Amino acid sequence: MITTRGLTKRFGQIVAVDGLGLDVREGDIYGFLGANGSGKTTTVRMLLGLVLATSGDISLLGQSMPASARAVLPQVGALVEGPAAYRHLSGRVNLALFDAMGPDRDASTRARRINDALEEVGLAAVDKRPVRAYSLGMRQRLGLAGALLHRPRLLVLDEPTNGLDPQGIKEIRALLLTLHASGTTIFLSSHLLAEVEQLCTRVGVLDQGRLVIQEDLATLQQPTGRTLVRTPDVQLARGLLDGQVEQHDNASLLVRGTDAAALNARLVSQGVRVEELSPERRTLEDIVLAATQPAHDQVAGR
Repeated sequence: MITTRGLTKRFGQIVAVDGLGLDVREGDIYGFLGANGSGKTTTVRMLLGLVLATSGDISLLGQSMPASARAVLPQVGALVEGPAAYRHLSGRVNLALFDAMGPDRDASTRARRINDALEEVGLAAVDKRPVRAYSLGMRQRLGLAGALLHRPRLLVLDEPTNGLDPQGIKEIRALLLTLHASGTTIFLSSHLLAEVEQLCTRVGVLDQGRLVIQEDLATLQQPTGRTLVRTPDVQLARGLLDGQVEQHDNASLLVRGTDAAALNARLVSQGVRVEELSPERRTLEDIVLAATQPAHDQVAGR
């Protein structure tokens, strides 16, 4: 759905994106992460033809961009750098204007498309209010409604939950999962690591313009080969497992090895009170920090 080769963008002497090779496959929910200044938003704008690349190739839906933009973009829904709208007009009128410029200009079905989009993003009850009366979260929802009007094959979203409260984030997550289940591929740029971890099937991480991670999330979070043991008897357990304990604190140990049943039997037989025993898996935050921390100490962001 999205492929880039050697994608590079320079602004004078500054290399914002450096030799990027994205591989977003049909059916992915692809989480695109990067710290401030990593080149994430520049990349999104190049994908959509809003900024021209200095060098490299871009393919969307199997066609070259920006040369095939006229054929490709009607099949792509996008929300980039916040929603644009006429603030003095209502949400419904804004969507009508947006729809009139879209690939399906059939006015007889326009009202239905707008109703469906407003309902999906939770704005049906406030559709006649002027946009200037909308909160930031409501404007985000309106932008997402615009991206959904024409049932795109590919949805490109830049911080779609910006300004939403936890309930709103949950609702948008449910909507995106529903769209994905119906066949929409989603490319999601976000700084919310926990949200990406719950939602995405693949992730790409930019660091100073370079792609440092691109992999299935399930592969990245496979067991590490160590077992986490939580116990109030840390010192006793350390003595029994001499040479196998790689890390410990006052309440837990990380033990080299994956045979949890044998480990549990050994500890319990010697009087260790085991409260929890599970294979260690890295969080997305652990993975991102390990890939980017040598250059800076920031957690992935926008």
